[in-house]
Amino acid sequence: MHRLTLVAALLGAAALTATAQSSIVETAKQAGSFGTLLTAVEKAGLAETLMGEGPFTVFAPTDDAFAKLPEGTLESLLTPEGLPKLKLILTHHVLSGAADSKAAMSVDAVTPLSGQPLALQVADGKLHVSGATVVKADITCTNGVIHVIDSVMLPNLDDVVGTASKAGSFKTLIAAAKAAGLVGALTGEGPITVFAPTDEAFAKLPEGTVANLLKPENKDQLVKILTAHVVKGRIDAAGAIKAGKAATLQGCGWTISSDEGAVRVGNANVIQADVFTSNGVIHVIDTVLLPKSKEECAPCDSGM
Repeated sequence: MHRLTLVAALLGAAALTATAQSSIVETAKQAGSFGTLLTAVEKAGLAETLMGEGPFTVFAPTDDAFAKLPEGTLESLLTPEGLPKLKLILTHHVLSGAADSKAAMSVDAVTPLSGQPLALQVADGKLHVSGATVVKADITCTNGVIHVIDSVMLPNLDDVVGTASKAGSFKTLIAAAKAAGLVGALTGEGPITVFAPTDEAFAKLPEGTVANLLKPENKDQLVKILTAHVVKGRIDAAGAIKAGKAATLQGCGWTISSDEGAVRVGNANVIQADVFTSNGVIHVIDTVLLPKSKEECAPCDSGM
């Protein structure tokens, strides 16, 4: 099975029934058990979208599901400061396209509007979605379908820099990003794909190289190196392998290859792939990619 973006054209089995009379939002209101979800949708400015043409598939947490969150979590998310995270959480529950439970059971993962994949599993005849259980499926609406779930599914709420900081093995990379003035770009909306060298990868460089690059007078060179590790868009490992190349922000295109599951980008090995973040995805590599000149890189004018 494959990870895929769930769209109606691909999963045609999810055609809406002729008896559906209300939109997703209206149907949730009529059910009476989604008050918290509806409040959150309104606060995040998503109500109009979910009342639109769609179609959408919504994994809808009940009020009881929201009540399971740690104390204070929901209140924090409903504040103006928490709205970006709230929107990310809500879009993590919405798929583009209408798909019934039978269609969902035929794949092992789907990609919601958040961009962070949801794992699907069937156990004891029930559909499980990233730790949540579908307790009622196939509620058809005029603009999609609702599957009721018993838990709120939380995506990674940290951006690329926040995720790398918590990992603890990218101190040199983060220090370099700060010195190069690139933290803003790596924490922005994105999405971006980062081939992230570990501290051990930087330690493999000749002695004194990192210290020299961190000097203010070498900022331009540092920017050149770091942007050679960043690609526009959220590209998972499967997509990168299929493309066979990565067009970086620096302008250099690295060749991507795969041999018996091992993935290489340029002369670096991917030692951990598909670390999804709020604004993109990280692929951890064991070697710093050094573009000495554009002539040494494969040209990639049109991206991945």
